[in-house]
Amino acid sequence: MSDKVLAAEALRWKKFPVLNDGFVCLVDCMGDDSAITQAARVSYGEGTRQISDDRTLIRYLLRHRHTTPFEMAVVKFLVRVPMDTWRQWIRHRTASVNEYSTRYSIAIDSMQATPEDGWRFQATDNRQGSCGFCSAAAGRELTQSEAKFHQAARDLYQQRLDAGIAREQARKDLPLSTYTEAYWKMDLHNLLHFLMLRMESHAQVEIREYATVIGEQILRPLFPLTWEAFQDYILEATTLTRLDRDVIRRLAASGNVPATEEQFWAVQDDTWKAMKRCRERDECLEKMRLLGLVK
Repeated sequence: MSDKVLAAEALRWKKFPVLNDGFVCLVDCMGDDSAITQAARVSYGEGTRQISDDRTLIRYLLRHRHTTPFEMAVVKFLVRVPMDTWRQWIRHRTASVNEYSTRYSIAIDSMQATPEDGWRFQATDNRQGSCGFCSAAAGRELTQSEAKFHQAARDLYQQRLDAGIAREQARKDLPLSTYTEAYWKMDLHNLLHFLMLRMESHAQVEIREYATVIGEQILRPLFPLTWEAFQDYILEATTLTRLDRDVIRRLAASGNVPATEEQFWAVQDDTWKAMKRCRERDECLEKMRLLGLVK
């Protein structure tokens, strides 16, 4: 049995814990790194000499965004995830999904509990983001009140079931922190796109934890060559726009490298200058700092 097959067998049905009671586990996997290169080389025609090894080819394909060969591999997971996080997850419509039904079955008796040090403030510069954490005392009080609410919601649900109320109606007041389970199947190309978005530092913490487990604990051993290229060219890469390149050229021409933030503002794109708030400019400044071009 090959090392790749052994790796898949070792991972299959192994539950990787996420949050307080969630998990991700591999159900099945079709293909590996060689399936990607095999699909790519079919365009060469039968009998064509192999001119590059698998690693070089995979890196070329991902670097130049030749995505079709990555669709030849498919991965299927079983996940347990809070319903509010699942709402973000299910927006990725390129997957095949079959979710646990609370019309047919009693809702999973588990809810996502927030640790005392896990309560985040609303970000002031991002309507859908968070920033910073509550104090220990405030977090403790919030976690205690959350636990009481979870128990009250579950008790109400159980009272309705005991009274013979239909499951489809009894469930309606369960909180979004209630865990659900689903089979989730996706080809590797779209799975990498999911991970690109959900492992990114601005993604919500909860779904980022799931994405990180999927990527680092499951995909890395299943597709080591693809994962290496994905890290180099997508996950840890910095993409420069035309405007970013022009800013770099103007900084270089001014001789101010590394520049101060004031010197960056002096060479910013003309379309940004009239705007008090400009996310594109902020992102450009962040890239310049990352590259060591701005102090």
